[in-house]
Amino acid sequence: MIATYFRIAPEVVAVTLDLTDFLLQKQVMKKIVVTGGSGKAGRATVRVLLERGYEVVNADWNAPVERTCRFYKTDLTDLGQTVDVLAGADAVVHLAAIPAPGLLPDSETYRINSQSTYNVFSAAMKLGLKRVVWASSETCLGIPFEKEQPKYAPLEETQPLYPEFVYTLTKVLGEEMARQFNRWSGIPFVGLRFTNIMEEADYARFEEWQENPKARRWNLWGYVDARDVGLACLCGLEAAFSGADYFIIAAKDTVMRMDNRQLMAAEYPGVELKAGTGSNETLLSIEKARRVLGYEPQYSWKAMV
Repeated sequence: MIATYFRIAPEVVAVTLDLTDFLLQKQVMKKIVVTGGSGKAGRATVRVLLERGYEVVNADWNAPVERTCRFYKTDLTDLGQTVDVLAGADAVVHLAAIPAPGLLPDSETYRINSQSTYNVFSAAMKLGLKRVVWASSETCLGIPFEKEQPKYAPLEETQPLYPEFVYTLTKVLGEEMARQFNRWSGIPFVGLRFTNIMEEADYARFEEWQENPKARRWNLWGYVDARDVGLACLCGLEAAFSGADYFIIAAKDTVMRMDNRQLMAAEYPGVELKAGTGSNETLLSIEKARRVLGYEPQYSWKAMV
């Protein structure tokens, strides 16, 4: 094992990895299928992977507004179509899903999300893909914290799972599926628990929240830039990693200018704020993603408004 230092502007990140495994992986992983590549997370991920030099295929039910790579209209709830679109790929980034509660009846959200995730994982095993990176959710942690309170802040992956929606239940079940498919196949499964994803056009709204901590208490004032979502997916593909695990993916900071101590005292007075937490540091901890995947977010809303 060696410590390898590489630059992801504006900071230098140190990641310990097995250099031989890393170089072998880079030699053999060339073609990546991104499911849901037409969506908010998918567009950014496709862009990052293309810039990195990968051959990318977008498998989505909806055609992209701008076609930057090969696109296949795919119903991922159909196992045959899923196997077909993943055939010949080295890895898959599975982002396709009904993206939030309340968009469809619960039974449809459950059917689509659970079946598509099973089909992608199953096809990856059948085809012998080298890695699966997939979108779990911050909501696994009990968000929006109406029935359960956070145990502490910044919140880490060790927080008990409290799915409050059928949508979230599909993500919790997906994490267990990932563990079992990894056990059966040996394929690494990297689950990314994305917080609320923002594009540049979304940042104008942030000023509306500055005088009202209650407006964004539901996810501990978290967010992540879509471009950092793409970076996280890249890290998930390229990090020296085995097994099946999950990682919170957020920006470095909260959506607020208000100090974290004021925020927590106003909205979560009984919840411990860990000593050493920065005044505007994210309250959805990204330390595990930093340590294991080498993820270091590059974008803050404060530079956009």
